[in-house]
Amino acid sequence: MLNPVIDYIGLLLPVNHGKCSVPFQRFVESGRIAYVSDGPHKGKLVAIVDIIDQNRVLVDGPSSNVPRCEMRLNDLHLTKFRIRFPYTGSTRVVRKAWEAANINDLWKQTMWARKVEAKKKRLELSDFDRFKLRKARQIRNKLRTDAFYRLKKKAKKTKATGTSKKVEKK
Repeated sequence: MLNPVIDYIGLLLPVNHGKCSVPFQRFVESGRIAYVSDGPHKGKLVAIVDIIDQNRVLVDGPSSNVPRCEMRLNDLHLTKFRIRFPYTGSTRVVRKAWEAANINDLWKQTMWARKVEAKKKRLELSDFDRFKLRKARQIRNKLRTDAFYRLKKKAKKTKATGTSKKVEKK
């Protein structure tokens, strides 16, 4: 898209800024799926049903057993998912839209959900499990270091033999 821009001389020049795109995509809007980061429903997914004011929204989590309630926006993290339903739709309507969009499966495929799951597993490790994990990491790191130094030694050896050969020009 061409936008006229005045340069330092004062002439009107057409400037091509390339592909114009909106820098922010995750808006607080009806139907936006959010991850609850704090409060009694921490770690669950909810759908924003209505916006109360600039700090609070009405949410509903039909598949995560979150009742329709008011939540602060500071306690929510917006996801890239959005479902469509009529303005202030009932829980039944939200559930139908949620299942039609297959939100639970889409969420499980995201890297965000995998990291949350891994963090939860790490927190549930016992003392002995942490010990076994530490020993497994030590073994892995030793194998990695040994392989690195073997490759480094091999590269040094080939470099030394490769530079000793001189090509004579006629």
